[in-house]
Amino acid sequence: MRGPHNILRLIRTGATFERTGAMNVVLEAFNAPPSLRVAARILGWPFKWLGYKGDPNLPPATRALTALGPAYIKFGQILSTRPDVVGDDLALQLRVLQDKLPPFPTAVAKAMVARELDTPVDELFSDFSEPVAAASIAQVHKAHLATTGEPVAVKVLRPKIEQAFQRDIDAFYFAAKLIETLAPSARRLRPMDVIEHFEGVVMGELDLRLETASAAEFAANTAGDEGFRVPEVKWFLSSRRVMTLEWVEGIPAGNITEIEAAGHDREKLGEMVLKTFLNHALRDGYFHADMHQGNLKIAPDGALVALDFGIMGRIDEYTRRVYAEILIGFIRKDYRRVAEVHFEAGYVPPDRDVDEFARALRAVGEPIFGMDASRISMGRLLSYLFEVTERFGMETRTELILLQRTMVVVEGVSRSLNPHINIWSAARPIVERYIAENIGPKALVRDLVKTARVLSRFGPRLPELAEAALTREAQRAEARPEPAPARKGLYLAAGAALAAAGFVLGRLI
Repeated sequence: MRGPHNILRLIRTGATFERTGAMNVVLEAFNAPPSLRVAARILGWPFKWLGYKGDPNLPPATRALTALGPAYIKFGQILSTRPDVVGDDLALQLRVLQDKLPPFPTAVAKAMVARELDTPVDELFSDFSEPVAAASIAQVHKAHLATTGEPVAVKVLRPKIEQAFQRDIDAFYFAAKLIETLAPSARRLRPMDVIEHFEGVVMGELDLRLETASAAEFAANTAGDEGFRVPEVKWFLSSRRVMTLEWVEGIPAGNITEIEAAGHDREKLGEMVLKTFLNHALRDGYFHADMHQGNLKIAPDGALVALDFGIMGRIDEYTRRVYAEILIGFIRKDYRRVAEVHFEAGYVPPDRDVDEFARALRAVGEPIFGMDASRISMGRLLSYLFEVTERFGMETRTELILLQRTMVVVEGVSRSLNPHINIWSAARPIVERYIAENIGPKALVRDLVKTARVLSRFGPRLPELAEAALTREAQRAEARPEPAPARKGLYLAAGAALAAAGFVLGRLI
């Protein structure tokens, strides 16, 4: 039965894109081949009258996705983080997508809270407000704990939102398969992978236990950060469809008039937004990936308060070191070193010319450094950098794309607070401190200690593992020419060294 339903959804989608004028925008953004353009017109133009009108004040693509509902809005928001897929122009349009929707009744929210927490709402909270915010997936209520009177924010999923999203995701998969069939050249955009990525992100947001865990991890990482705060998680009042956090008073970061009236230092706040983000990305490898004005408050004491932890970014330790070396290389205008880092990390194929690559990087960096300080952009630098590295054969790295997209958003927030901020001056001490602590002699010693600890855990088993590895090598060698005596000796020496290391480390650590 899903086939006909998916076709009907596809027709309604095509009709809405035609009616709002978004069809041409999307087809051009994806550089769609003729066969796909014809199919899109067939699915859209004859049924144009069935499409939604949408808000005429919005750009075409944003207008269409907003009219089609929550799953399409969320899909557009996620695609805005992938300019490598949709192109820079369309990604820019999609970044302004707002998922504010009419709230559902408070009585329904209370019933869900009672069912999820297995306790009547009146026993949990002394009061429970009407919705204070309503988005595509959930809405938020302010309440007070019945036991202590502490104010809390209660986030509740929309009724039957999981089923609604699943139906639309099925239709997205159907459309992706159709695109791959009609336009084999579009497979380079990996439409099925894009939908799979979307499904993974959305399914995570539809389970509020995961967002609660993200908030708790983020709070633990940033507990010692002066001037930055994450609301406390109330685990005993959280479940799959309900999340409860400490309620934090504050001024939305986008309300400049109120921020000034409250006497907050806008220049300091602008720098703080940028520095805290870089600290989280480099120091922790775990950062808020949706850090726009709506998800930031300025507390009465001037601290930044982060909200909404549905989209978080994570980068491993090695990638952080590479990223930091690239940034510091650009800051110091050491383009040769930036080029070498790309080759050392394997980002650029080894058969490319490092000097040519360094020359291309200079062409990226110098124009940006020649700008007025208030126009220098780290996000723009990373965007240009990805263009150059793609020409030199670097494969797309999703985690860096998300980092770059978030960097653009963070810079926008910083500049809205402090229009004259010098991004490089603010970033330099953070990057240099990370470099000093994580690249060089101190880092080498720390890495060796960490390696020794790992080896020590396998110490008693190292002789057995070495013997197994040598046995497998001997079996494979039967089909190859006999290795030279020196090579045999190398294998034996390696096995003996591993065994000895395991024995010694097992005793010392």
